[in-house]
Amino acid sequence: MSHDKYPNVRIHPTASVADDAVIGEGSAIWQQVQIREHARLGSHCVLGKCVFVGVGLLIGDNCKIENHASLHEGATLEDGVFIGPHVVLTNDRVPRAINPDGTLKSADDWVMGHIHIGHGASIGSGSVILPDVTIGAWALVGAGSVVTRDVPAHGLVLGNPARLMGYVCSCGHRLQQNDDSTWTCPVCGERVTLAP
Repeated sequence: MSHDKYPNVRIHPTASVADDAVIGEGSAIWQQVQIREHARLGSHCVLGKCVFVGVGLLIGDNCKIENHASLHEGATLEDGVFIGPHVVLTNDRVPRAINPDGTLKSADDWVMGHIHIGHGASIGSGSVILPDVTIGAWALVGAGSVVTRDVPAHGLVLGNPARLMGYVCSCGHRLQQNDDSTWTCPVCGERVTLAP
């Protein structure tokens, strides 16, 4: 497709953007990115080299998606989400190439799962997010984690499978619990009340 449709967007000549995709103003799309049909990318986003954006994916404003990330159909990213290099957002809990009778699976032979990533959340390099998972606002998924269940707002999860290890501030540093139901960041001083 011609990239003349987006005069205020930087799209590398090797990128492949579907004709009906929507790209917000001020975004930058680098080498060999593929953005599939019906995908919507917000304003001021950055997509690094070789990023894959699946059919109908919804990406908010001010998101940063690093090199070689694969975001498959069924995911929604709110504003300000960070996706590290080589992250995979999956959409099938029981993947198979063929049906039990040996025929090649078609689009009608599977149920798509969904992933929702909240405002300001960050997914560390090399992580895999399984379908039907919600990651809360400002959560932080440590590098190399495999996320199999929901992550609360401000939650810090690590490992395979990822487990809750604490909570982080919107600036990214670990929160410290106070005597009441609040938590405080020792770096920026933000005070956070977490849902029980």
